[in-house]
Amino acid sequence: MKNEPWLGDACSLVDAFRSGAREPSEVLEATISALDDSSLNATSHIDVEAARMAAASADVSLPFGGVPIAIKELESVAGWPSTEASLVFRDRVATHDSTQVTRLRAAGAVIAAQTTASEFGGINCTNTKLHGTTRNPWNLAKTPGGSSGGSAAVVAGGLIPIASGGDGGGSIRIPAGFTGLFGLKSTFGRIPKGPHAHQPPLTVTVGCLSRSVRDTARWFDVCNGFDPRDTLSLPRVSGWEAGLDSFDLAGKRAVISIDLGAAIVEPRQTELLISLSEVLIKNAKLRRVDLALRFPNGGLEWSLSNLIGLAGTLGDRYPACHDDLTSEIQLGMTMATKMFSLESAGAAEMFRIEMNEYMAGVFEQTDFIFAASNPDVAFAAEGPMATTVGGVDLIAEYGFNRAIGNNGALTIPANLTGNPAISIPAGQIDGLPFGLQVIGRHHEEQLLLDLARVAERENPWLLVAPPLS
Repeated sequence: MKNEPWLGDACSLVDAFRSGAREPSEVLEATISALDDSSLNATSHIDVEAARMAAASADVSLPFGGVPIAIKELESVAGWPSTEASLVFRDRVATHDSTQVTRLRAAGAVIAAQTTASEFGGINCTNTKLHGTTRNPWNLAKTPGGSSGGSAAVVAGGLIPIASGGDGGGSIRIPAGFTGLFGLKSTFGRIPKGPHAHQPPLTVTVGCLSRSVRDTARWFDVCNGFDPRDTLSLPRVSGWEAGLDSFDLAGKRAVISIDLGAAIVEPRQTELLISLSEVLIKNAKLRRVDLALRFPNGGLEWSLSNLIGLAGTLGDRYPACHDDLTSEIQLGMTMATKMFSLESAGAAEMFRIEMNEYMAGVFEQTDFIFAASNPDVAFAAEGPMATTVGGVDLIAEYGFNRAIGNNGALTIPANLTGNPAISIPAGQIDGLPFGLQVIGRHHEEQLLLDLARVAERENPWLLVAPPLS
């Protein structure tokens, strides 16, 4: 209906613009109205006038011509709030567009809204002192995940067709899994993070939360490629969308390791994911190999490495700003202040070598790793992060650090090593989505996309969450 936002994928909206079935300005107005009326609390800024000007002059011949797109609030858009989802920077305004936003504008996108995130991207739940609680469109009592929770909520909630995300420890794959979306964490450096890119800790990639594989492929067509303002960014690779369905997957090896030997996963989810993995392996004509994986648990090393950048961002504001921070970031900064030293920094680097060696050794024996995207379905929207899985109290059973670390134990390995990984919508448990994660070799994102296309064809997923009763 013409007075509703677009509920298909972004590519089909471009097709509708080109055929004259819909108009960019009309879709934008429906989008703005839906965002204003939404109970998801998933946007922190809507740039109405600028978006209207962009829609009115949209060139629909471009890849995202006329499509309303949302940008995660940890990414810079000139003139928009630049808060890092924190009270500490509540009054700061961005002075520049990120490289990704610049490239999206050039591709015709209507940059319309800013989506909420967890503070500094620190946890997999979007609940901050600055913006309050963002909710999952499948169940308002549950979280859409984090840190790209607002982006996941607006896309899965049928408000905006596609939105940017970032993944430094699972922040695209985790919310994709919690909300029934498709998400790709690319090889490290695939899309530049500049200007003013953080170099260490070599974990963060940027990309999108989407409703379809082809939407993500088109996004990477538009956004990937080297930028001198991010010296670790990779050379441009073309043909992401055009190359879909053209890669021969037959005979490639796959290992099913739902918990990666590192996480505690909800038993029903494990059983379903094993079955789904076996079907996908068969449909893609892969060859299953049996490997007993046991990834090193690197939550502490990952946290300490990322907290270095946070300390630099806060600068001399810390510790005076301590009370403005969310409890999780307070804990992290306190931990880093007490624990970080030359010795701990050296140990973290040695751990990183260990993780890289382990991942490389696994990929000498397989081409894909099938795992869960999350240990369980979404937990409470307000948090705290889940410490109970399948009725098991992880704190009582394994201790506090292991319990908290379980939330990222499935996704952090691919961030520490820079490998690409996807989350494919896999189904629902108790009315909540869960995702199948597939990790691939460096620079082989297009093989992952083709594998996801097999899943998309054989087991189509809902593009948006069903209306809440």
